[in-house]
Amino acid sequence: MEHPLIELSGLGHRYGNVVALDNLDVNVPPGSIGLVGANGAGKSTLIRILLGILRPTTGTVRVLGHDIPRELIEMRARVGYMAEGSTLPLDQTAADFMVYAAELAGIPTKAAKQRASDVLTLVGLHEERFRALGDFSTGMKQRAMLAQAIVHDPDLVFLDEPTAGLDPEGRDEMLHLITRLGTFGIHVLVSSHVLSDIERTCDWVVMLDGGKLLRNGPIDRIVSSNTLELEVLGDSQAVAQALRSRGAEVETQPTSLLVTSPADTDTDVLIRDALADTHTGMRRLTAKQTSLEDLFLESGDA
Repeated sequence: MEHPLIELSGLGHRYGNVVALDNLDVNVPPGSIGLVGANGAGKSTLIRILLGILRPTTGTVRVLGHDIPRELIEMRARVGYMAEGSTLPLDQTAADFMVYAAELAGIPTKAAKQRASDVLTLVGLHEERFRALGDFSTGMKQRAMLAQAIVHDPDLVFLDEPTAGLDPEGRDEMLHLITRLGTFGIHVLVSSHVLSDIERTCDWVVMLDGGKLLRNGPIDRIVSSNTLELEVLGDSQAVAQALRSRGAEVETQPTSLLVTSPADTDTDVLIRDALADTHTGMRRLTAKQTSLEDLFLESGDA
C-alpha cells in the first residue's frame, strides 16, 4: 500500500510565546498538494519542519513514509526544494549550477551534465544555459530555481511561493511547468497565498489560518456546493416563498435566487415542484460557483 505523502499528528511549533502551528493532524495522499493561507499562516514554518530544518515543538511528522527526524537523510534524498526568493549564485552559468546541484545529489559528473541539459530544456532555459544567472530576468530565475529543485528527479518537490514577483506571462509559464511535473511522476507541494494558483495546479488543499487547520481535502469536494442559482420567468418572490415552505434556504439576488436544499433532499426536484405550484417558467439553473478564496474568507468569518 502506498504511503501518504505527508502525515502529521498533533504537530505544533512555537517561536517563544508565538504559536506558529497549533496541533495539526493532517494526512495527504500522493498528487499535487496546495498549502494555502495568508502571509503568517504558518506555511513556511510547516515546510521547514517537513524538510527537517526545524524540529517541531510537539507532535510527529512523516514524509514519503519516513519518520522525521529519525530518517531525515533517507527522506531528503527523495525530495526537492524551491525556496521563496532568489537563492541562486549569480556569478555562475545556469548549466554550471545545474551540474553542481545534480552532483550534490550524488549523480556522477557525466550523468549530471546530461541531467542539467534535460532539466534546463524542460523549464525553457536551454538557449540561456551558458548565461550567468545574474543576467536572468525574474521569471528566468524562478524557472532556474525550479530546475535545481528537480534536477535529481525527486519523488516530491516543495515549492514555496513559486510565482512570487512574476508578471502575468511569467506566472502562466510557471503554473504550466508545475502542472507538467505530475506527468514525470513528481509529486508536488505548492505553498502559496494566491488561491487561484492552487486551483489551477493542485488536486488537494491544506488550508491554514493563524497556524490552525481550516480545511484538508480534495479541491473538487471542498469547493463543491449544494447551492443552485435559479433564474425564473415570472414572479421570483412567489417561487422563493414556495421553496422556503419546502424547507429550502433562499437568498434573493437582483436577477436570480440562490437555493440551498435541506440535507438528503434533491434540490432539482424541490425547484421543479415549486415552479409547478407557482406556474412559473425557468430561464436558467446552474450550480453556484465557489472558489478557495470564498471558502477561506468564510472560514475566517466563522
